[in-house]
Order: sequence, then C-alpha cells, then structure tokens
Amino acid sequence: MEKRRIGVLTGGGDCAGLNSAIKWVVKTAFDDRLVKTRKIEYEVVGIRDGWKGLVSPDGDNDDPTPRIYTLTEEMVRTWDRYGGTMLGTSRTNPYDPKHSQSKTLLENMDRYHLNYLVAIGGEDTLGVAHKLYLEGVKMVGIPKTIDKDLSGTDYTLGFETAVNVITEEIDRLRTTAGSHRRIFVVETMGRQAGWLALEGGESCGAYVILIPEYDFEVEKVSQLVSEGRRKGLRYEIIVTAEGAKPSGYGPITKEEGADSFGHKTLGGIGEFLAREITRSTKIETRSLTLSHLQRGGVPCAYDRRMGRYFGIAAVDLIVKEDFGKMVSYRNGRITAVPLKEAISKLSLVDVHTQYDTDRYNGRRTILNS
Repeated sequence: MEKRRIGVLTGGGDCAGLNSAIKWVVKTAFDDRLVKTRKIEYEVVGIRDGWKGLVSPDGDNDDPTPRIYTLTEEMVRTWDRYGGTMLGTSRTNPYDPKHSQSKTLLENMDRYHLNYLVAIGGEDTLGVAHKLYLEGVKMVGIPKTIDKDLSGTDYTLGFETAVNVITEEIDRLRTTAGSHRRIFVVETMGRQAGWLALEGGESCGAYVILIPEYDFEVEKVSQLVSEGRRKGLRYEIIVTAEGAKPSGYGPITKEEGADSFGHKTLGGIGEFLAREITRSTKIETRSLTLSHLQRGGVPCAYDRRMGRYFGIAAVDLIVKEDFGKMVSYRNGRITAVPLKEAISKLSLVDVHTQYDTDRYNGRRTILNS
C-alpha cells in the first residue's frame, strides 16, 4: 500500500480548539476503515512552533529540541480537552522581506518527505500557506483566530471560547464595580475587527461597546455614562476592542516597531478612555485589559466540535487532492474555499446592520435590519 506523509502545524496566536483540530487530522488520517477504501496509508508529522519548525527543524539557540516528530493516535487521544496548542506556535514569517527563509523551508519539506501540509492559523499563517501553494506545496488550511476576521468562513477556531472568557471575567468584575460605584473600561483583543468586543459585550450586557470599524467620540462616551448615572445606574461596564479609535486619533499602541508580518502591538485604549472619562465626568473610572486571558483556558464544547469537523474536512481535502483550499463553515455547512479568497480581505463588523452608532452598542432592531 502506498504511504504518504502529512505535516501539520499551528501558527500565529494560540487559542482554544487547536488541539481538537490536530487530534482529528491524526485520527482521520489513521482511520482503519477509511484506509481500506483510500488505498493510501498516511503518516502524520507534527511540526512544532509554526513555520519556525520548517525553517529550523533541528532546533536553534532558543530551543535546541527537534521540531518535527511523528504523531500517533494514542499520543493525541486526550488533546481535544486542552487549550492552547500542543505543537507550540510562533509568529515566524518565512517570507519576511527583511530575511526571507522560504527556500530553506521548501528544502526542509523535501528533507522530511512531507507530501502534504495542513496549516492551522489566521490571516498571516494562511497567507504564508497560500504563497507555498503557489510554489507547488500541496497545502490545506484550517481557520483559527479569536478575532473571527477571516473571509470565506462564518467561524474560526477559538472565537466562542474567547467570548465565553470575556463574559465570565466581566461577570466577576461587576461585583467590585457595583460595590464601589465605579465605571470599568474592559479592553479586549481585536486589531481591526470588532467581533470579540461586540459579541462579548452583548453577551455580558455591556453599557457601551466600542469597535475598530467605527471611530467614537470621547465626549459622547462621557455623555452616555453621565446619562446612565442620571437614570440611577450604580456602575457601568464599557467594552472596547484594542483597535478602537477615538475620532481624530490613530490606533493606540503599546510599543514602537512591528512584527515580521508588519503588525504593531496595539493596546492602551482602555487606560486612555478611563482617564478621559474620569476627567470629563468626575466619576471614578478604572480600566482592565483582558489580553491573553482571552486565548487561554479549556476549549468550550463548540470549539471542540468545530476543531473535530475542521480536522476531518482537512484530511478529506487531502484524500480528494483538492489543494490550495481552507476548510470553512458557511451557512450551517462544513465546506472549503480557496486560500486566496480566505485571505483576500478581512471579515469585519457591518456597522449599518450590526452596530448601533447612537448608543455605541449592539443593534436594538433585528428584524428590520
């Protein structure tokens, strides 16, 4: 029987659901009943630390441990119940214009006899996957990002768990906010897409929600807060995405410089807004940045199931030799779309149908949208 090798890696930020996808790539590839009908026997190879694993497979000064190893069914049996990624991840860009390592990556694929590659990631990771596909790599993608900003799919791994974390943390925050009659500004992730802030804010009943897709007026936020106090509200919760911008400002960043994909490190809008509200209203306002808490923890039931479906579908594409595709969830169905379509543009909140620009919150009319 013919034997082939499938490499699987996770790139970019970690999130819940990755291990479920890896597990089901392995289990589907090794399925005894399916092997008989395929006439091909697959071996699955785990690639540690994202694209870095194919650039430096033997390890490096940061980690001398080999980064490529065989995965077995027994090894991955319990992986779906854990958060993060057992394969590790990185933000390595082999096509970094300042230090391109794509040739080395392709040579290492040949060295380890990798016939196919499954890349689990967001816009940046799948952007690299698309470039490799154009260079002849038999590539399949699986969508993951807590920002839920990939085109071509209605869902990306990690989003629902992250929304649950936002909701749970804000539920805890309410007790201290109410005790001290404080306003709390909670900063979520979301560089360009406001899905986390919007759906997290809607889930926890936030008083104000600020998203990158619509620049806000600081004065208006203060007016809404003052209006709430006049109505007798003891405290207010304001949820803002890290990429939300006050009118006339650019994105607020934590530090100078950018990563190998050209992204700046955003952060600080929560602290900025808390300071401005305190100054304007004289009401004590504090800020809290959820940051990497949103990525952590065990995956919720939905992410475990979606990881399963996406992992199975990825192997289906390999068996059908339908490469250059990303598995996708659209209109209630698991399907696939070209990688080019998945990375062509970001999926953003439609302000006209999904956001109330008067209240700075989720929409209050649905059937008439």
